[in-house]
Amino acid sequence: MGTRKSRPVTPSSRYYWPADFSEITRKKSNKSLTRNLPGKGGRNSEGRITAEHRGGRVRRKYRIVDLKRNKVGMKGRIDSVEYDPNRTARIALVIYEDGEKRYIISPDGMKVGDIIQAGPGSPISIGNSLPLSEIPPGTFIHNIELEPGRGGMLVRGAGTGAQILAIEGKHAHVRLPSGEVRLILSSCSATIGRVGNVSHDAISYGKAGRRRWKGRRPRVRGVAMNPVDHPLGGGEGRSSGGRHPVSRTGVPAKGYRTRNPKKQTSKYIIKRRKVRRRK
Repeated sequence: MGTRKSRPVTPSSRYYWPADFSEITRKKSNKSLTRNLPGKGGRNSEGRITAEHRGGRVRRKYRIVDLKRNKVGMKGRIDSVEYDPNRTARIALVIYEDGEKRYIISPDGMKVGDIIQAGPGSPISIGNSLPLSEIPPGTFIHNIELEPGRGGMLVRGAGTGAQILAIEGKHAHVRLPSGEVRLILSSCSATIGRVGNVSHDAISYGKAGRRRWKGRRPRVRGVAMNPVDHPLGGGEGRSSGGRHPVSRTGVPAKGYRTRNPKKQTSKYIIKRRKVRRRK
């Protein structure tokens, strides 16, 4: 599980550091757990572009991943570890005792043949899902619920992991990968271990074409546009914008906090995430 260096036979391959996919044990996905995924090009139901720089990716299918882990008390065996084009993490195919197959997010260190279990009373081992109240403080977790039974919503990206600091009453103190310390109901479930594919941040695509295969179109600087297209556009000659950097919709960039201060869930945040100060 890491990256490999390609031979510099072309200018792009000189800077191409792809994943080695050493943990992948099966190339073809399970047909019963895949669905068609149409490309929308960053457009909403009205056809307007709401997510910029999207479109033109290769055809892919969506893998249905079990984020609720509601097969309580039933053991499952890891049958394969597979690549998922829709997320940075790897996914693992689990075959349960009743014959049902499901995909889960593959934790770091999981191998084919491992036995996993979900629900209260499950062993404290990698891949098992338990309520936060039953997980010892200091344990690294992922796929954390915010509402009991709704499914994991936090810490699902490659190489990420949160840590339980303490459990007080109905809430658990959880330190998220961003450094934020947050109160989460101790009845919510989480999976033991970190998310796999920890070397994802070391990948270098090498050329723009590989970004296009993934559906990322070129970005254009706002100062190079016309005033009708961007707040920083226009001006005589080559101007630098002449104002504080903003997005296309006018939201300030480079340090502006966009979280609503009146948001009801702010009371659950004990410590804000670390913000790097710009010089």
